[in-house]
Amino acid sequence: FQIHHRGAFLKHIDCFYFNDDCRLSDYHRLKTKILDVHDKRFTSSAFHGALHDSMAAKKQLVDAMFKSFDTNNDGRIDGSELSQVIKHEGLSLDVSDCTLFDLLKYNDVNDDEHLTKEEFYTAFDVNLLSLPDDQKVSVTTVTVGESTVLTCAITGERRPSILWKRNHQNLNSLNLEDINDFGDDGSLYITKVTTTHMGNYSCHPDGYEKLFQTHILQVNVPPVIRVYPESQAREPGITASLRCHAEGIPSPQLSWLKNGMDIKVKLSKQLTLQANGSEVHISNVHFEDTGAYTCIAKNEAGVDEDISSLFVEDSARKTCLGIGNMFYVFYDDGIKVIQPVACEIQRHIKPSEKLLALQEEVCPMSPGETVQKCVWSSAVNIKDKFIYVTQPTLDRVLVVDIQSQKAVQTVSTDPYPVKLHYDKSHDQVWLLSWGDMDKNFPTLQVINQASGRVSHHTVHTQPVGRRFDRVEDFFIPASSLIANHVRFGLILHKNEPVLHKINLETASYVKNISLWEYNCIPSSVAFTHLGGYYFVNCKPDSTGATQPQVILDSVTDSVIGQNQDITGTPYVSPDGRYLVTVDDDDGLMRIQRISERGEIQEPFDIHTNLHLSDLAFQRSFTEVHQYNVFGSSGRQTDVLFVELSSGKVKMIKSLKEATKSFDWPWSTKNRVMVGSGLFGQYLVTPSRESVFILDGRLNKLNCEIMDILKGNVVVWVGES
Repeated sequence: FQIHHRGAFLKHIDCFYFNDDCRLSDYHRLKTKILDVHDKRFTSSAFHGALHDSMAAKKQLVDAMFKSFDTNNDGRIDGSELSQVIKHEGLSLDVSDCTLFDLLKYNDVNDDEHLTKEEFYTAFDVNLLSLPDDQKVSVTTVTVGESTVLTCAITGERRPSILWKRNHQNLNSLNLEDINDFGDDGSLYITKVTTTHMGNYSCHPDGYEKLFQTHILQVNVPPVIRVYPESQAREPGITASLRCHAEGIPSPQLSWLKNGMDIKVKLSKQLTLQANGSEVHISNVHFEDTGAYTCIAKNEAGVDEDISSLFVEDSARKTCLGIGNMFYVFYDDGIKVIQPVACEIQRHIKPSEKLLALQEEVCPMSPGETVQKCVWSSAVNIKDKFIYVTQPTLDRVLVVDIQSQKAVQTVSTDPYPVKLHYDKSHDQVWLLSWGDMDKNFPTLQVINQASGRVSHHTVHTQPVGRRFDRVEDFFIPASSLIANHVRFGLILHKNEPVLHKINLETASYVKNISLWEYNCIPSSVAFTHLGGYYFVNCKPDSTGATQPQVILDSVTDSVIGQNQDITGTPYVSPDGRYLVTVDDDDGLMRIQRISERGEIQEPFDIHTNLHLSDLAFQRSFTEVHQYNVFGSSGRQTDVLFVELSSGKVKMIKSLKEATKSFDWPWSTKNRVMVGSGLFGQYLVTPSRESVFILDGRLNKLNCEIMDILKGNVVVWVGES
């Protein structure tokens, strides 16, 4: 029997070696079939098919098969044993011309006519890959501006190539500018890390999605500090306060020195630290309080400091208000410059006033007009040197010089310029014009070297998709203390579920980001640098139903998904740590924290029936690293105050009616709310015929300034 069987086997072997009809694709199909047959035999019905998802399940099955095939238990399988499997297990050979003997043809690596367990594993694609339990999650902390390498800890022989993901987007195929190097060992290299890069990454071997390692990238930022005021003079007996603001990741700790000595030893009833140590408060100042007060901010990533000087002298020149710390209000009868503390009008620039050394008037009279009036729609502060303001019916931008408080230049634009944004990173002003009142011919233009004392002109941007006439709006993130360079903006097109990305430096189109899958036609956008997320508000669809906000990852330019069930207009605090969404339809304000590691938290809701028109953020006067928000109403006469850290709400009442929406065609904000910078205490919001100045420190009305009709364009000018 043995001789006969050996002869039969040799006959098989001859066929096997001389019959090359088994193609690789058929061989793969045969192996899949063998696995499925044995899966049904060796595995309980509840776990059938698990081998396709789990490498552990597949290895278990292949181990059972090897044991079954290796009848003489010598740890190897030869042709004779394969022949028995074919005979006893009735494996029909209907998969083209391939048989079990082809295992020897394709996978007997050392040609010894036997299959070892390793060769058997290779044949059935069992990769012995492993990831130690203590390395399933890896945390890497890097300081902003440095480069970093994330290394995948999954090991094993014949490990397939490693694939990386961020927010479920495959990074290997995206060819990103800053994440495009994956090294020979499958590591992920990020050059020049920014706060947008923080967040979760994952790596897995190609074909093994269930075996993955999570990498948490934490980005630390050294503190950046500002003090206010830089210098002040006070007479004895007056109160003085010195304030300090620092941003960084982790949140910096603040301390103060007076003339180089720790201030804590000098604390008394008269000299106190307030707002969690961010403010030195001195009541009833004495001559010996004169000195250099140094604020120091420290965190794991570094240290920063700045000095606020106090001079106490008998005939102290009152700290000169000079040209700074003013609100400029643009209204029907020109421009009013208002000092908010005492509610004084410092200057009135009338419509008939001529531009400096020119014959042109600030607001020339239009034919058929009996009263000389101004029409304004949008204004921006350029480094406390100039204000640029649009005059839509005159097809121009007026430039106001802050030093002289005079209008000095006009810049011709396309018809009906309505919206301005100052991009500090590139010192350029972006400008949207409508073409006519029906927005039929919209264009985007840019004014370069905006802060330069030169003759300015506009330049058209490249048409996006070769079409200008669809531009409805644009969005450029604001720079912040610790994220001060902005590279890209977004353009929104009329009725298109798309965002068009633009490079601000070259004012050129980069790519389209589709929102079609979410049925989202964007209407407004906000951005946080913490994790690099855009929050996109979608327009109601044709049935009037509103879609939740869509979250976009600026690192991969891809949509991550919806922001839970949150609908409405998004606003982000200056430090990027709060997302405040206003939904007028259901009277909700929804507040979400964004952690310093870029995690978007659950919302808490504030119910309001105020129909909020605009929001302004203001630094908290009682807590460090916190913001409050003030909301103006387009229909009612109250202002909403919300302390973001606690959700505490207060109303400031009786601020008169706003300009009606139909009398303010230039934007949806028929009543603006404008704060006064990083250390500002005051805010301005207009009514139809006056402006109100609010005291944000005391959460109350400071004063009303009358006879300011349609003063809905307001700019704050700090101290340059």
